[in-house]
Amino acid sequence: MKVRFLPAAELEFIRELAYYSKARPGSASKFEASVEAATQMAMRHPQGGAPSYKETRAFRVNGFPFSLVYRVSEREVLVVAIAPHSKKPNYWASRVDA
Repeated sequence: MKVRFLPAAELEFIRELAYYSKARPGSASKFEASVEAATQMAMRHPQGGAPSYKETRAFRVNGFPFSLVYRVSEREVLVVAIAPHSKKPNYWASRVDA
């Protein structure tokens, strides 16, 4: 099984990496490692994330106020969002409705 990020999710990830690289030394690499760990969990245990909107699931990004929101198919784990907990829930819903 492979992982694919929607362009909007990839952009969220890049923006947060940029933010954390300026916020505190070392925090960007910790954020990147935590997102990678959540991604690996989604790959190893695709049904293990908390159920969410329209067959999506979510794993928390440990140490950061984010969740990795994803959808599983036979071939891949599709990352829909790197969702900040401070944003409106399911702000990313239009990404799975399309």
